[in-house]
Amino acid sequence: MIRIRLKCFGRKQQHTYRIVIMHSKARRDGKVIEEVGFLNPQTKETHLKVERIKLRLQQGAQPSETVRNLLVKAKII
Repeated sequence: MIRIRLKCFGRKQQHTYRIVIMHSKARRDGKVIEEVGFLNPQTKETHLKVERIKLRLQQGAQPSETVRNLLVKAKII
């Protein structure tokens, strides 16, 4: 199954996240199919590739709970 979820990177205590498309069995920081966004929780900055996310959702990708909340705030879902 394909999932839309967060991939962690950054320094200790200063995490930032990439919103990525990857297989559900892959590790959190494992191989990704496609990067579709960015989230910085310290500055509340978010960038989303809306067309790519909508396309992947139509193809059957399932968002994680956190990503689902972000998509609802951005009015994509």
